[in-house]
Amino acid sequence: MSRIFGEIRQNGYVVRDLAAALRHWTTVLGVGPFFYFEHVKIDDFRYRGQPSSPALSIALANSGALQIELIEQHNDAPSMYRDFLQAGREGLQHVAYWTETMDADLARLAALGYEIGQAGTVGERGRFVYLWTEAHPGTVVELSEVSGWKAGFFRKIAEAARHWDGSDPVRRLSRLPTQ
Repeated sequence: MSRIFGEIRQNGYVVRDLAAALRHWTTVLGVGPFFYFEHVKIDDFRYRGQPSSPALSIALANSGALQIELIEQHNDAPSMYRDFLQAGREGLQHVAYWTETMDADLARLAALGYEIGQAGTVGERGRFVYLWTEAHPGTVVELSEVSGWKAGFFRKIAEAARHWDGSDPVRRLSRLPTQ
């Protein structure tokens, strides 16, 4: 447990080939089912304070209480994901902490000297920020707002994992649910 951020709720892996990563996670590691979104719509995405439009696909599953996120960026738009790959890395890029009090947490973290590297919104009350915390690969911190639809959706992912029998390992969804 982090004394600053709380419990790590998600490990986020940036990969060059999401299909290959999904095969590995579901068959070799036995984690699933994954909920796969080929084109994630992110509103108001900002990298270093400037607008950017990364084209992303993501897949989400749980291993116990820990959510696994796999991210593939399809274009060269500025983002911390692109930076990670351009540095020759692939794999664990961030750990995420979840919050229902985003504004208060952002103010507290700013007072502690943390700076935002990138931020955006996925659906109503689905804000996220990535902080400049990477002292070594895999230590970027994401703070993710999980209230409303997103909290419910994350519960459904965790529940699906608890009862997963190995069938239907990758469940394609055309869009993130917003309710």
